[in-house]
Amino acid sequence: MRAPLSWLKEFTPLPDDVGAITDALNQLGLEVEAVEEPGREINGVVIARVLGVHPHPDADKLRLVDIEFGVGETQVVCGAPNVVVGMVVAYAGSGATLPGGFTLEPRKIRGVVSDGMLCSSRELGLGEDHDGILDLSQELESGTDICEAMGLDDVVFDVSITPNRPDAMSIIGIARDLAAHFELDFTLPTPVTGAAGTGAQGVTVEVLDAQRCPRFTARMLSVTVGPSPEWMQRRLSLAGMRPISNVVDITNYVLLERGQPLHAFDASRLAGSTLRVRLAADGETVTTLDGVSRSLTSADLLVCSGDDAPQSIAGIMGCAAAEVGEQTTEIILEAAYFDPMGISKSSKRLGLRSESSARFERGIDPNAVIAGSDRAVELMEAFANATVISETTDQYLEPITSPQILLRSERVNAVLGTTLSLDQISALLVPLGIACVSQGSENTVATVPTFRPDITREIDLIEETARRLGLDAIPRTLPSNPDHVGGFSRSQQERRLVADALVGAGLSEAYTLSLLSEKALEPFGYDASTSVSLTNPLRAEESLLRPAILPGLLGAVAFNAAQGNPDVALFETGHIFRRPVGDAIQPDERDHVAGVFAGTRSGRPHDVDRPVDVYDAITAMNTLTDALRLSDVRVVAGEVAGLHAGRTAIVFVDGAAIGHVGEVDGPALGVHSLSAPVVAFELDLGALLRAARLERRYSAPSRFPASGVDLAFVVADGIAGADVLATLKAAGADLLEEIRVFDVFRSEALGEGVRSIAFSLRFRSSEKTLTDTEVGEARARCIEAVSSAHGAELR
Repeated sequence: MRAPLSWLKEFTPLPDDVGAITDALNQLGLEVEAVEEPGREINGVVIARVLGVHPHPDADKLRLVDIEFGVGETQVVCGAPNVVVGMVVAYAGSGATLPGGFTLEPRKIRGVVSDGMLCSSRELGLGEDHDGILDLSQELESGTDICEAMGLDDVVFDVSITPNRPDAMSIIGIARDLAAHFELDFTLPTPVTGAAGTGAQGVTVEVLDAQRCPRFTARMLSVTVGPSPEWMQRRLSLAGMRPISNVVDITNYVLLERGQPLHAFDASRLAGSTLRVRLAADGETVTTLDGVSRSLTSADLLVCSGDDAPQSIAGIMGCAAAEVGEQTTEIILEAAYFDPMGISKSSKRLGLRSESSARFERGIDPNAVIAGSDRAVELMEAFANATVISETTDQYLEPITSPQILLRSERVNAVLGTTLSLDQISALLVPLGIACVSQGSENTVATVPTFRPDITREIDLIEETARRLGLDAIPRTLPSNPDHVGGFSRSQQERRLVADALVGAGLSEAYTLSLLSEKALEPFGYDASTSVSLTNPLRAEESLLRPAILPGLLGAVAFNAAQGNPDVALFETGHIFRRPVGDAIQPDERDHVAGVFAGTRSGRPHDVDRPVDVYDAITAMNTLTDALRLSDVRVVAGEVAGLHAGRTAIVFVDGAAIGHVGEVDGPALGVHSLSAPVVAFELDLGALLRAARLERRYSAPSRFPASGVDLAFVVADGIAGADVLATLKAAGADLLEEIRVFDVFRSEALGEGVRSIAFSLRFRSSEKTLTDTEVGEARARCIEAVSSAHGAELR
């Protein structure tokens, strides 16, 4: 919204301090994007009259123009085709300056001296028109400074209006806020019009959809079409509109001044004096004023003539059929209130946005429709020789009333952290047009004007209070709530615990993309038919939302290997996406955690480096489950697509399968050109966080020494090492402080289908030093238990 200062001053006596007004607008929430002073860089440019036009002796496209500029006559060389004798122009003589810091001097053009130049709109910074010299009003006096004659010494504020402030999309709306800020009087004159009509039959109005068009008014006037006055054209230009004719300019002027869109129809081009407001038919087409044929749907609203021919897309743009032109002698003036949502949807669907639709879709004042129409009639009577032919027809079946809202001073101060009294709050709101009636010393009933549809609740009034008071005037306060504020939820804490545990286990956190290719998913048993695919992905080859984290994490391993870093340990937590379940529309989203080890593991300084094996992944996974203190975790041998058969296990928590762990097989590695071994795990993080936990108990560290025992068992390949480990834990009972796998061995000497698993056990009592006999008894129990349960043989 472009607001000239001189226009604002018609409603309130604002100061001349441009900086103060700019600061005030910003404080009021009407952000100033630019402040323009068109005449600041113009100096020495005056009004001149063309006395004669002669051909240039040495150039076909140039002419010599004799001008008179108030204090003398001179000649300039001009190439504009529109210069004619008697034309009033802007003349920049020698020494004059133009926008951009350009200073003119006499110079020869093809052998003829030109004493300055005649200016186009672009050269004066008034627009982009450079096709011809600016043709000015014949009423202007030669020698008058161009800035004074055209109002270029005016200041224009380019204000960004937020969607919730439809009232501020008008000069009076901005002026009202500024008047309140500077504590000045705000005056909105009531339009003064002539006779209400000659008694002729009024315009017939038929509103077929009162929900989309709650109010529609129309009246008929006789007019004389011609140019609008110079001052009106100047203001429209400063506000960003192109002057057309007095009738059209006046409707645009009222739109900018009062925020009330209007439309004038040429009455002679309508079928009778009837206007019908109806919804369009699907596929119905109209040609709008911009010359474009548009196809409509049944969601679009039309204003039609008596023969049902569309004359405008309601609230958006008129049609060419009844456009006001030079031959127009009678008009029907429409002023209406349309449903904001309907205008917004039609405008967006049609890709057609106008000054009218921008205001209707935000919500104009339904109770100021007649006042806006009266203002247009007042101006047409003055500048278009208008006479009202018929009385106003007003279809307003269910008048919209001003809402009343209870405002509590205690609530205002609680939200803002202020100590405002009820009288102070009322004093801030009343200048905005919000009437306040006190109910006791703490509450007031605020009646909100209908030009502020954004104020519907108490919190909106509190926001208005803060806006008027100024955010910089609200003191800083500390929260008065003595209870703890903020902090992580239990779920957030445990998610961080998961990450901390895996970092502690030697893994680095990775973030991979959620989009994967079908090729990357195929080895893991996923394809496009079982995955969620995107209709319009950024990359056609990566169009599937990941159903698991591991395939993408392998891509990160491959990237590291390509950069010369093959020995990595990575983990990631994040969403996975599965096909919708049942009748659901949205994908089935779950949180997973996955880890992967590749290359070798460093054993220094006490051991040699070795290739990673599946127990690295199991150890990391156990670190995670131990950190969460899960009470029931089991690892059972199984098969999973993408993992090596015989080196894979299913992870059960509370009896339910929630993931897997194992060595990645050849086809999955081949997708990324990786070399074995690569081991990994992936678990349902949500299931982990919901699982039962061990009771949290404190046990004092034992003061007595520990005794270590190593046991190696030969077991069949079909027996999971985790099952052997669980048996040892049960047999060791309270004396077994720690157990871990430290070696897995296969050889021909052991035989086919078997392997050796070596365990390190540490026994300790909290009451005494264990004797050799007691350690031996515990060792024997463990051996017997494994032999009985799994048919294992001690090596």
